[in-house]
Amino acid sequence: MGNGALMTIEDLSGYLKVTRRTIYEWLKTNKIPAVKLIGQWRFQKEKIDAWLENKSKTIIKGEHYVS
Repeated sequence: MGNGALMTIEDLSGYLKVTRRTIYEWLKTNKIPAVKLIGQWRFQKEKIDAWLENKSKTIIKGEHYVS
């Protein structure tokens, strides 16, 4: 996946190894960075990676995190 490439929900599901339903739940509660283009959700890999990094730092610090 190239720099700045957009992922679909299916792509993201495979990348994060979670179900599509989990991603939709995160979207519903604004827990994951995304954009909606022409009625379809898209995700920038760089933003997803930064989001994951931020979440792992939160867990390492011992702060409460609810996924």
